[in-house]
Amino acid sequence: MTLAVMLYRADGAPIDTAFRKTPFGEADPFAEHREIAWEGPDAMAAGRVSFVGELEVSRFPHLETIVVVDGELTLTEAGAEPLVVGPGWGVVVGRGTEVQIQAQPGTRFVFCTAAGAASPMPGLTLLNPDADFMPSATLPAEVLLGPAPQCRSDNVFTDEQTQYRAGTWDSTAYHRIVRPHGLNEFMHLLAGNVKFALPDGDVLTAGAGDALFVPKGTSVGWESTERVAKFYVVQAVND
Repeated sequence: MTLAVMLYRADGAPIDTAFRKTPFGEADPFAEHREIAWEGPDAMAAGRVSFVGELEVSRFPHLETIVVVDGELTLTEAGAEPLVVGPGWGVVVGRGTEVQIQAQPGTRFVFCTAAGAASPMPGLTLLNPDADFMPSATLPAEVLLGPAPQCRSDNVFTDEQTQYRAGTWDSTAYHRIVRPHGLNEFMHLLAGNVKFALPDGDVLTAGAGDALFVPKGTSVGWESTERVAKFYVVQAVND
């Protein structure tokens, strides 16, 4: 059975996720530091990195969304001003980006990567908790166990080659049935708490600052009693 994968707990509580210390591809700039919790046949992976020091990357080898949970990353794209990313902020690093990366002591981040095609898509895209939200679609009535929520989103990055989108989303409270997840999805919660109901009756609870990955096909429900906001990465996967 496909399961949701917890990547980080903001309160320091232990998690039972199995991480593998392994690079994401041959040219991975974080090869010595990367810990992968989930990797799929669709060339996507999610996990965590603890890193201090400096890297000079002439061509970033893949597409990667980074959300800092401790410390501070400074990313400087060739010819641009430095981009400082602290706890609770994120950045999407485009494939082919020439970038200098500096990490302060104690820096940790969670990530969601995609390999995809070799065509470059260079650049740095900031994920901002104070997003420019616009109204977005709510859920269909047949999956809801109560009133329909009001949802908003700010999709700031799209890569059609890998069917990869990243941005910020929020919603009023809602309750949804257990059903198979339709996409690969990385989530880093910015506000609120969610109970993810599992088919066996167990419940996985996540709150602000926590990060998890839900592979396509994972059967989960959703129950929130307050506003929830999150950074997301979603990837459509062909069956």
